[in-house]
Amino acid sequence: MSELRQDPTTNDWVIIAHERAKRPNHFTRSKAPAEPPPPYRPDCPFCEGNESMTPEEEWAYRSGAPNGPGWWVRTITNKFAALSMQGSMERKDEFGLFRRMDGVGKHEIIVEAPRHDVSMALMSSQQVEEIVLMYRDRYLQMREDPRFKYVTIFKNHGERAGTSIEHPHSQIVATPIVPAAVRRRLDVAMQYYDNTGKCIYCDVLIVEQKVGSRVVYESDRFVAFHPFASRSPFETWVFPKVRQSAFGQISIGEAKEFAHVLRIVLLKLHKGLDNPDYNAIIHTVPFKDEVEEYYMWHMQIVPRVSHVAGFEMGSGIYINSAVPEETAAFMRGIET
Repeated sequence: MSELRQDPTTNDWVIIAHERAKRPNHFTRSKAPAEPPPPYRPDCPFCEGNESMTPEEEWAYRSGAPNGPGWWVRTITNKFAALSMQGSMERKDEFGLFRRMDGVGKHEIIVEAPRHDVSMALMSSQQVEEIVLMYRDRYLQMREDPRFKYVTIFKNHGERAGTSIEHPHSQIVATPIVPAAVRRRLDVAMQYYDNTGKCIYCDVLIVEQKVGSRVVYESDRFVAFHPFASRSPFETWVFPKVRQSAFGQISIGEAKEFAHVLRIVLLKLHKGLDNPDYNAIIHTVPFKDEVEEYYMWHMQIVPRVSHVAGFEMGSGIYINSAVPEETAAFMRGIET
């Protein structure tokens, strides 16, 4: 029969629908794959050689001159940024109920490779390392601005994940507020720490390693697993083994090892699910809480192989039609 599982990091409940459960290999694409993209598109602003089509770069790892070819990872301001560096930080009330402020923040695009036809799953380990090091560099730069309280680093891969440009890229957004969804996750972690003196994420990792059935891949310093209360099929978390509250605390060596694990997980998903669309998000703490011990930064990867419908939207309870123990075993069996 189906069962309800609770995620201890959020206190949210998830339905694991055993009666509806599909075998892991049933989540591959049902439609014929589209034609593979070319290595270069003259109309793509992110392709090498088309740098004049983008705003000036914020940062790049390159051998050539700024704003020209010769780069391997490039960061630019989002041309259609959700937030702007200009504006007031003042919050204004209307009718004693509504609240507004200027959309101050920073929204950047990290162009992951010069070529149009590569994905992170199929890149070399060194190229993925460079991308993660760029994540780290931009995080550390954004935290220096006193207006910003939180940074979100994320990647949308594929149309179902919300991407509008095919060229491989990630995004990083600094905001002057801590989002409410982040607050709720932090509140659960802080309450657990206040009650036990321990980090909930550290305890989750201890149990996942002990149980082992949901572990997908493990390196010296990182563990990838399918969480006990996975909200969707093949949801994957990547944790550091040694607790760090903020992503910005990762060392260069740790960043390279994290990149190695990330590439392997994405390659397993690519092979096992025939290049699924997915979202990947780095969860971290607000800048002011980096010294606190209640949290552990981690990455969440959500393949878009199922749909969110009315019940999920109305109740907030997700229905997962795959059993995490089975999907993790399927992933472990994929050679990389």
